[in-house]
Amino acid sequence: MVGKDKDIVTEDQKQKILEKYDNESKVRRISNKRIVIIISAFAIVYSLFHLYITFNPIPTLQQRAIHVAAGLSLIFLLYPTTKNQDRSRIAWFDWILFLLSLGTAGYIIVEYTAIMTTRGGIPNTVDIVLAIVTVLLVLEAARRVTGIILPILALIFLAYPFISHMSWIPRKLMTRPYDLGDIFGQLYLKTEGLYSTAIGASVNFIFLFILFGAFLAKSGMGQFFNNLALALAGHKQGGPAKVAVISSGFMGSINGAAVANVVGTGAFTIPLMKRIGYSKNFAGAVEASASVGGQILPPIMGASAFIMAEATGVSYGTIALAALIPALLYFLAVIMQVHYRAGKENLKGIPKADLPRLKFIMKEQGHLLLPIVFLIILLYQNIPIGHAAFYTIVSTVVVAAFRKNTRMSIKDILEALDSGARQSLSVMVACAVVGIIIGVVSLTGFGNVMTSSIASLGAGSLFFTLFFTMIASMILGMGLPSIPAYIITATMAAPALAEFGIPILVAHMFVFYFGIFANVTPPVALAAFAGAGISGGDPMRTGFASLRLSAAGILIPYLFVYNPAMLMIDVTDAAINTKVFPMAPIFDILLITVTAVIGIVALSAAIEGYFKTKLNVWFRLILGVGALMMIVPETITDIVGVLVVASILAMNMFGNDKPRDINSGA
Repeated sequence: MVGKDKDIVTEDQKQKILEKYDNESKVRRISNKRIVIIISAFAIVYSLFHLYITFNPIPTLQQRAIHVAAGLSLIFLLYPTTKNQDRSRIAWFDWILFLLSLGTAGYIIVEYTAIMTTRGGIPNTVDIVLAIVTVLLVLEAARRVTGIILPILALIFLAYPFISHMSWIPRKLMTRPYDLGDIFGQLYLKTEGLYSTAIGASVNFIFLFILFGAFLAKSGMGQFFNNLALALAGHKQGGPAKVAVISSGFMGSINGAAVANVVGTGAFTIPLMKRIGYSKNFAGAVEASASVGGQILPPIMGASAFIMAEATGVSYGTIALAALIPALLYFLAVIMQVHYRAGKENLKGIPKADLPRLKFIMKEQGHLLLPIVFLIILLYQNIPIGHAAFYTIVSTVVVAAFRKNTRMSIKDILEALDSGARQSLSVMVACAVVGIIIGVVSLTGFGNVMTSSIASLGAGSLFFTLFFTMIASMILGMGLPSIPAYIITATMAAPALAEFGIPILVAHMFVFYFGIFANVTPPVALAAFAGAGISGGDPMRTGFASLRLSAAGILIPYLFVYNPAMLMIDVTDAAINTKVFPMAPIFDILLITVTAVIGIVALSAAIEGYFKTKLNVWFRLILGVGALMMIVPETITDIVGVLVVASILAMNMFGNDKPRDINSGA
């Protein structure tokens, strides 16, 4: 089933690839079993703390400080200082950092009343010292987990208020002088810095959904998605690639970790794709494109939907509904490209006899879908997001017990609590570093400068403003995890779009898309590079193949900006800052969906050079133009596009009784 022996990816190989492209996988392998047990117990308590505060919240600043401090403590125990450090033991100075991390929250708990009342948020000397220590701990932890780019970006922002009053600073960037108390009081004693809404989302929503994903994984959900995809699409033309798209899309939506998903799911799907004839580069690209796309797929969207709800004030239900059609269009584009590639190269599927039967899979594992259905129902009933996550975690344990092969023991539950805590660390520390940036932007008003600068670059043109916003989002996304990339661009770039009357949800969805797809955009396409590591392909060629497969992901955001009916929302001139959107007219939704579907199918054919038969360069260009005309939301372009696409289809279907190669001229 998994291909030839030489294609099988061992656990050691998977770990090496993960560590090469995914910093958060570079954890210690501690030899002292007692310490291993202590760390696991700490992680389990960390998870239980989040479950407890879901229904028994404590003051916001304390809650967020504990979340960060405990997470930092785990990072210093789990992650080595350098890649060459001995990973079998914990260095003595990391124990010191562990204690210092706990102390940052302990101080806020002990001094909370004085901070909030007696001092009124004005820091004293001890506050400033603890604030500096906390910032340094966060930056060092982020360096270990996410790499150097995010801490450097935070340091650049942190330097700004120290120099923003100097005479050599451009007038547009000048501010009043700030002292240590202003800067570090903002970062440590308020909920507008380290403990900003980014950390608020991490502690209230993201952690719980990562934990939910850990419970699903422990119940066997990953294997279920693989088997389900095999049963549905494995026998089709180019079946294994379609299996990769379906299974990776589902798993990517739940776990939100593109690189880890590429390695985890790709170890199964990539050998299958290579086995039937897909090239190494293309096989790795398919897995990367699908895994990245999972983060735009409702209902969970890799927890990003909940960050967006927190940032915009728009309800989760509206965001999930708005994201549905664009996400389905994206996956349709990827599936059609792998379909046309299979047709062009005459690649068959896997014999049905070698595939699991759908009826058997649903009987044995189909019940694992119930928690996801339950979650959707709860969220659309406006149950608080944290409560919905808690109930869904409990329901996962209950539902998994329906069948012996998915039933979770006490050990499984404890391992899920442990795993969820560990998986949450990268998001937590990234959100904390983003909090430094948010704190500086809030203190200095730098966001307004960025907004006006982007608008100036756009020279009053919506298209050019969108283009420069796209470039900024993709540059940030190349070096950052998707969630912090989205938060930063949403803070500084999305407001520029409001200058053109673009509603808040549309603007945030636009920057979110491009932050996500930076993972498959060379020269730093980490998800694609991980796919190449599994397939044995060339990393850069795999990256460009991933970018080509993700072409629809670049076009779709422009499409829904110019016609928000694709997001199923009705937008009026007064809807710039509104947080409640009525549903768009059904006819408008159907029209843009149908034309976009036809356009994307045609565009996929033009990209691959195959539409019933192989297409020569001129046919591909004509078909591509027709596809783009259908994707552009205008009636006249839709009509012309339909005529062009229909003409090409007719020439291919009726030009000869037998499909022929247009290039051959026969």
